[in-house]
Amino acid sequence: MMTADMKTRVEERVNEGLRNQWYPVAKSVEIKSDRPYGAVALGRKLVLWRDGTGDIRCIEDFCPHRGAPLSYGEIHDGNIGCRYHGVIVDGTGTVQRVPAMPDCPMEGRKALRSYKVQEASDAVFVFVSDNEDDEPHDLPLPVELSDPAWTGFLCTAEWGVNYRYALDNLADPMHGCYLHAESFTLAFGSKQDLLELDNREDGFRVSRVGQVGENFDWTEFSVADGGMFCFLDIPYPPAAGPGGHMRILGYVTPIGPQKCKVFFWRMRKVEGFDRDSWRFLYRACLEERHWNVLEQDRVMLEGMPDDARTREMLYQHDIGVAHLRRALHRAAKEQIAAEDAAKVAAE
Repeated sequence: MMTADMKTRVEERVNEGLRNQWYPVAKSVEIKSDRPYGAVALGRKLVLWRDGTGDIRCIEDFCPHRGAPLSYGEIHDGNIGCRYHGVIVDGTGTVQRVPAMPDCPMEGRKALRSYKVQEASDAVFVFVSDNEDDEPHDLPLPVELSDPAWTGFLCTAEWGVNYRYALDNLADPMHGCYLHAESFTLAFGSKQDLLELDNREDGFRVSRVGQVGENFDWTEFSVADGGMFCFLDIPYPPAAGPGGHMRILGYVTPIGPQKCKVFFWRMRKVEGFDRDSWRFLYRACLEERHWNVLEQDRVMLEGMPDDARTREMLYQHDIGVAHLRRALHRAAKEQIAAEDAAKVAAE
């Protein structure tokens, strides 16, 4: 049985976001070699840029001189220079030059934490851990993002809500036929059903019992060492072009207590001329409709009080939500226990 102190620590960890995981923080095209990019993950301010070889660097967004945001600065020969007083720091967090004072004692000092970065499928992932030397797990990616038979588009948005509500929303197939009832793709299917849960070694699937292929009828979560993502299918009518159903692949990155960033890949398995046709149709017609659906989710979630889960009354349709929450709490408890054991061993 957990003590009251452990329960509080677990809740705080879940609310902040699990550590030792890969989180997407930006689109690849947003990270440039001529200007820095500021991001936040799990409350940590980060700055990213491309060095002289095109590799992405990521360090704390903090000038070691006076704490000014390095993301406001400039790139100099693959390093980043602070806009405030010009201090130049490299991708390891080491001060390279202090232009205002040659031979300054700051030069050569490693002053900032650096983070491991990986690019994949048009996104930039950062491994968020407590220690810079922690060896990252493999980046968990769905096969659709590496299989050339699939094509799609990555869309991102910041939502003014704790990331847990965004995940709850994805674990809840029954909201589709209500919240999105007037959308192009989700206006069909029954508004009454039961849900079933299939618990698996690497995650779980929650699906409607009474219908398949009519609406947002199922969602599957992959929960692995190194990160979490989910996927689901949105039925497409014939007017949406070739390629069958649209598959949504989703990641959610915690930013702060009431802010997160969602990353959704909209994919179809389609090749050749049909592939080009669908990509054109998506940009010309479908993209705006899909954004409208996402906006419905954002507005609804942002309208909920931050303490909603302390007053809610769950029922059968929430089996996926409840299972997801238990998984997050279990992982947080394991992380904290491992950290406590490491501290004791080091004493």
